[in-house]
Amino acid sequence: MSNIAKIKEFDIADGPGVRIGVFLSGCPHHCPGCFNQELWDYNYGEPFTIEKTLPKIEELLTRPYISGVTILGGEPLCDENLPATCWLVHTAHQNHKDVWIYTGYTLDELCNRVIEVPMNILLCLALKEVDVLVDGRFDQSLADKRLQFRGSSNQRIIDMQKTISEKSLVLWNGGDYP
Repeated sequence: MSNIAKIKEFDIADGPGVRIGVFLSGCPHHCPGCFNQELWDYNYGEPFTIEKTLPKIEELLTRPYISGVTILGGEPLCDENLPATCWLVHTAHQNHKDVWIYTGYTLDELCNRVIEVPMNILLCLALKEVDVLVDGRFDQSLADKRLQFRGSSNQRIIDMQKTISEKSLVLWNGGDYP
């Protein structure tokens, strides 16, 4: 099961509005220049448990100023973190909040993982239920602190619900990034 590196109760950098940022531990990508290198370790932090972690998230979601949950890390969509990611998405949606996921995988890589392992139900569920997916590995040579909600210009902010309904890639906010 996953480890939680930290829960940021007031996150305004990783999606619109005031959000809860849930940082999962463990990452296979090891991007040079990563700002969370300590989260590469799958054992960093405290274990994610349904009994302990989810009630804390649910309590935070009752705050009226919370817009949604952002799941990042580490790598929320690696196999080791998929169960926790799915529980977090479900909990947020039960509380009528949107969900953003930051992943080092591209959407194409994720779709290929689904094709290669069609029984990867948790990955299918995460991709189907997430509202916005910020995809792509951090690329230090393309880093720009002026970018909104992403660290490097190769990363895309994908409106997953529109992408699914239109069966074509749809960038969040029309791709009109400041």
